[in-house]
Formats: sequence, C-alpha cells, structure tokens
Amino acid sequence: MSLVDLSPEAFASHLLSLGQRRAYFVHDAVTGQLQVSHPDLATVADFMLAGNRDYRQHEGVFLEVGEHSGVLFGAFIDRSCRGQGQGGLRYWPYGTLAAFLRDGLRLATGMTRKNALAGLWWGGGKGLIARAPGDAHRDPARRAEVYREYAAFVTSLRGCYITAEDAGTGAADMATVHSGTRFVTCIPPAIGGSGNPSPATARGVVCAMEGALAHLQLGTLAGKRIVMQGTGNVGAAMIAELLQRGVIGIVASELSAERRAELTQQFAFAPLELLAAEPGDDSILGLPCDIVAPNALGGILNPETIPTIRARVVCGAANNQLLDDERDAAALAARGIVYVPDYLCNRMGIVHCANEQYGYVPRDPAIERHFGREWDNSVYLITRRALERAASEGITTAAAANQLADELACELHPIWGHRTRAIIAGLVAERWHLTC
Repeated sequence: MSLVDLSPEAFASHLLSLGQRRAYFVHDAVTGQLQVSHPDLATVADFMLAGNRDYRQHEGVFLEVGEHSGVLFGAFIDRSCRGQGQGGLRYWPYGTLAAFLRDGLRLATGMTRKNALAGLWWGGGKGLIARAPGDAHRDPARRAEVYREYAAFVTSLRGCYITAEDAGTGAADMATVHSGTRFVTCIPPAIGGSGNPSPATARGVVCAMEGALAHLQLGTLAGKRIVMQGTGNVGAAMIAELLQRGVIGIVASELSAERRAELTQQFAFAPLELLAAEPGDDSILGLPCDIVAPNALGGILNPETIPTIRARVVCGAANNQLLDDERDAAALAARGIVYVPDYLCNRMGIVHCANEQYGYVPRDPAIERHFGREWDNSVYLITRRALERAASEGITTAAAANQLADELACELHPIWGHRTRAIIAGLVAERWHLTC
C-alpha cells in the first residue's frame, strides 16, 4: 500500500515512526525539482508529480502532526507573486492522505485565482486539519487544543501562509488561532476582526449573476426564477439580495429542518419555496429556472448532475463546484449552459477579511468597488470579461477565467515580490522539519 492510500491518522503515525512530526514538499524554482524533507516520503512526492492535475508546481506543501492531539495539519502555498499565500482553514474528514493532499492543492490554486481576480495583493494558500472519525471534534477542549497547535504550526512557517476561516472552522476557533499566531485574518470583531463575511459573499455572487445575464442579453434579475442548493449563512444572505432585486421566485433545498423553519419565518410572504433534502440528494439542480446556484459542497457539477440541469446560468457560492475542471466545464458548455467559475464570483469572503490590518471605515470604498460597475476588477465586470473571452476564443468559461486569473497572478507585489519564496527557502535551509 502506498503512503497516499493511508488515512491521515495512519500517515501521521508513519511520520512519527520516522522520528519526525513535520514534512515538506517544496518546488525549487531554479532546478525545477520537488524537494522532499525525508527520503521515505518519496512516494508522496511521486503522487504529486505523476499525473496529478491538482499539482502545478506549488511553491510549498507543509505537514505537521500535532504534538498532543496527533492530528495531521497541512499548509499549501500555490503561487505567491502577488503576496503571501492566503486562504481559509478547513477542518474536514478525509479518507486518505491522497484526498487530503488533493483538496489542499486544489483549494490553494483556487485561492491564487480568487485573490488575483479580486485585485488583492495576496497569493494563494490553504490550510487543512484532518478531522478524525467520530465526535471528538465537537468537544470544546479538544477543539481548542487542535486549533492552538495549528496556530503554532502557522507561526513556525514565518508568514509564508496566512490562515483564515473556512468549512468546519468557526469564529471561536479563529479566536483560538489568533491567540497563537499573528498570521491570521477573519478573526472575530471583539478582537479587531472584520466579522461575518457571508453578506458580502452573497452580494458578490449576485453581482456575478447580473454579469452573466447581461452577457446573455437576458436583462436583469427582476422576474427571474432561481434555484439554490444550500441555505447556510451565504445562501440565506443570497435569498435576501435576490428578493431585493425582484426575482419572481426562489426554490431552495436545505438539509436541516431547523434551518428551514428559521428561513420560513424570516422570509414569510416572500416567493420562496424551501425543500427538504437528504445528504447526496442533488435533484434540486434539475428544476427548471433561469439560474441555478450551487451553495453547498464541491464537486457537485459532474457527469451525473450536469445532464439534469435546466437553467441558462450556473452561478453559486460553493467552492470547487466542478468535479473535473476540464471535462465538466466542457459538458456544461456543450449544453449551452453558462457557468460562472466559483472563484470568480465568491471572492467577497476573502476580500472582506483579507486586509483587516488596515482598519475599517464605513461603507469602505475598498470593499464597495467590488460590487460596482466602474472598477476593472469588480465582480460584475470580471464576470463579463471572462464570459466574453470564452465566447470569442471558443473555450470554456472555466478556461477563460483561469487564463485571466493566471495572468493577474503573475504580477509581482510592488514591494514584496517573491518574499514568500524567500521565506520558504529559509525554512528549507534551516531544516524546519527538524526544529520541533
């Protein structure tokens, strides 16, 4: 059995058996080689190199086993030309180390593109904590221990990765992380953070919907029918934004009966229908509408769901919606469905918290310009630009958005260009993996 076929827990035990708690996989920009912290981990490097489409010479992948928790941590840095690798911290169950690595690599790439398209001076990064089977993660004392250890891990990386909130991580967890590292954003307002980014994220997705409709010459959102999968914090805020724009109806699916009851009360008398859903039930995507919005899990656009879609536009808040970037983007295009890539439209979560260190002003122009029609990097205009490039060049919208993002991602930070590469080189030179 290859190391990547082990569970994260088993891999953590293997790493400890080598007398180490840390490992790294670093791309050497000079030689083009993948540097590995320990020869016994060569098969993991082979997995990343040998036909893994999620690996694109990421600048650094750092792993650590929590000193007391025994939990596997990861920090993934994709591109850092625009600045330090920044992206949220996901606390999630993974069946294998391969799944853990794929998710981190792919999410880090998504953050590179999201930050670049948003005009932020950040590179792309992602943090992962492998959640063990069972309910231990619900115990407050256990969570605090895990997040304290993760904070120390981030601190040890000297700022090449800046962490934030993501799936499985909440405000209280971020406060714990902040207590152990300065390399963090998305912290609670009580300690100087920017607060809940969900309303801003929702507003950005709705702006992208407007851009897609304009591209198709279908007018505004007024009178349109919207189907939504998932009504979490972002989904609920999207409902409010869509109703303000005069949509004729919204049908949304939700797993939680409690959540459905809350939203029924919140949006009483609105043209909103809430459907009960079970895990794995994606039938909501097949309802006829103008726009379908995947707001739940990733990989939802795949060979099983795409043939069922009866909408002109797919535009939602979920990350990594395409199960296979190339295959599934092509399948949507073949059906005449305009797909707005998630990292193009759901940027506002990271925009909302990325620059907390610069303080706050009412209706901050640095935030509001993302929702307008004048700034070149606004959600609306970037959406239109990507869709127009796809149409003119005969490529998928995902490919067009990738091209735009990768062009912007190559721009060097005006002051700190390649600073992160220098930090990573220093970690390798000083044998970071042996310093704990």
